[in-house]
Amino acid sequence: MHRSALLSLTLLAVSALAQAQAPADLVITRNGAQASTRGPAANFTGAVRVDPLYAPQAPSRGSASYVTFEPGARSAWHSHPLGQTLIVTAGVGRVQRWGGKVEEIRPGDVVWTPPGVKHWHGAAPATAMTHIASQEAENGKVVEWMEKVSDEQYGK
Repeated sequence: MHRSALLSLTLLAVSALAQAQAPADLVITRNGAQASTRGPAANFTGAVRVDPLYAPQAPSRGSASYVTFEPGARSAWHSHPLGQTLIVTAGVGRVQRWGGKVEEIRPGDVVWTPPGVKHWHGAAPATAMTHIASQEAENGKVVEWMEKVSDEQYGK
């Protein structure tokens, strides 16, 4: 093969590779573009609103939502296959891992729950609380829901 033909093939291959590795377009989800939903009664006690922020964009498995708990509202016991990060943005809340003590959480607090750890979170009795919940899916699943948190467990 002639040198010029080899150089042309090499440049063509480099150009094709560069196009294949070109960054994808940005995805901007505008505030208010996604509908709020109510936290299902099977998984929450009290009034809870979920505002989705983002869903997984392959190859990523991450998703996040704003979750607002009215005073006294809380999740059921649950776990996450790859863990969960909560970032408290407003109000005063509570969180507890199975067998642990109830912890108070406030704006700016970041709570990491390791994979498979049974826990719950929600608002304080007299104050609403909002947090960003961020987690990754494993085989399409982000949460394993369990029994509801009793009033006695919540009040500890």
